Amino acid sequence: MKGQAWTVRLGVLVVHNDPVVEAELWAMAPPGVTVHAARFESPTRTGAEYTSESWERMVNAPDVRRGLEQLGELGVSAICLCFGSASFFGGLQFDDGFTTAAAELTGGAPVYTAGQAIRAALATLGVRRPLVLAPPWFTTPTFAATGDYLTAAGFPPAAVVPFRLGERWDGVEAHRLFDRGGRWDVHPAEVCRQAADAFPAHADGVLLPGSGFRSWEAVDELERKLGVPVVTSNQACLWRLLDLTGLDATVPGGGGLLTTHR
Repeated sequence: MKGQAWTVRLGVLVVHNDPVVEAELWAMAPPGVTVHAARFESPTRTGAEYTSESWERMVNAPDVRRGLEQLGELGVSAICLCFGSASFFGGLQFDDGFTTAAAELTGGAPVYTAGQAIRAALATLGVRRPLVLAPPWFTTPTFAATGDYLTAAGFPPAAVVPFRLGERWDGVEAHRLFDRGGRWDVHPAEVCRQAADAFPAHADGVLLPGSGFRSWEAVDELERKLGVPVVTSNQACLWRLLDLTGLDATVPGGGGLLTTHR
């Protein structure tokens, strides 16, 4: 809407080559919400597989510290670390340690992680045994870390299955898929199809983790098809911002989380 007041400002910390966070958030953000990104170097930039994290290393990385300080100076309402794998590998203690230390750098803006937003969203929706459809660049250690993290938080997955890219990606190691361009080849209709095909009878929801995993556009169709709540990283990130700031806003395409649970 022309002339809409900018009332809520979301700051996001994003890996340097992730285009999805801002694209999804800008597409889905309600009037009055603006999105502001600071970038940090992806830990897979060297080609190494990402298998561990600590909140101390993350918060002390120069580009992360700079991003927190600059987003705070910009005057954002809250900041989300849009990198769920850090929470999965660092465990619940990563979320607590990182957000506490990060808040000291922002000048007062609250900080939360994608992991915290996902956990809060699952709890709000009453999901206890989600099917997890993981991004194609998740590897065996990441599957295990994701399952351990969710189980420790009280959400043991009904199953953790990888999203499959097309055949042209078959020769690329999983942990290199994102950096090699696989992030551009994820299509929401295919996310919906694969999640529905993999959905086990004992699951009571769907979780689509990964801030760089284009999946938000699949939420409404999946909820209609399966009759259960669906959560994505970026959807939960925006929901948590609106919850923190108390902004009463409609988010078409946001699924039950952003319609009935505002």
